[in-house]
Amino acid sequence: MSENTETFFRMRDIVKTYPLGDDETTILKGISLEILEGEYLSVLGPSGSGKSTLMNIIGCLDRATYGEYILHGSLIDDLDEKELAQIRSREIGFIFQNSQVLPKLDAMKNVELPLIYAGVRPRERARLAEEMLVKVGLKERIHHRPNMLSGGQLQRVAIARALVTHPTLLLADEPTGALDQTTGQQIMDLFQELNNDGHTIIMITHDHKVARHARRIVNIIDGELTEVKEADFT
Repeated sequence: MSENTETFFRMRDIVKTYPLGDDETTILKGISLEILEGEYLSVLGPSGSGKSTLMNIIGCLDRATYGEYILHGSLIDDLDEKELAQIRSREIGFIFQNSQVLPKLDAMKNVELPLIYAGVRPRERARLAEEMLVKVGLKERIHHRPNMLSGGQLQRVAIARALVTHPTLLLADEPTGALDQTTGQQIMDLFQELNNDGHTIIMITHDHKVARHARRIVNIIDGELTEVKEADFT
């Protein structure tokens, strides 16, 4: 690990409020969390616990109302919208609960999209996209459009798209929710390989079995981190 691992990811006293009529409601209530470079963390919590709001702030899709957030040496609170977009593009690979693939593009073109934005040349884009689609088990579906793919296959396209730029942080929201058990295990195995290669992974889930694939689990209840423990691999 680098000398700056202690500041790879740090949140201090993160609060998120939303207006509610003439009042406001507080979703996150002083979240503090540190993650070392190369860690594999699960944020485990039920529906309504605040985990999706936390994910959006981690992914720079939303801003905290109060508190400090440092990601890979950048103080996120001080960044403007253009700088936040650069952080999302360069540092974070997203896997959402829904695949969010574009219906008019085949699997390869969907996976190539982040590489287009990154300025990668066409031949190299195609090579990298094909390599990642093979890695997630879609070798025979590379040129299939979304209407020719199952829900699980669509999610694997989305996972390949998130991984293709080799982000420093992989942020996954219920990554196996649309997959059968065997395919889900394959994706978890892939996450483990990526973590072994040095990728930092944060996985948001309500599923205890999925959470246990991580090296550390953080429980979130009613907008508060209630427990931090080493994952139980037994």
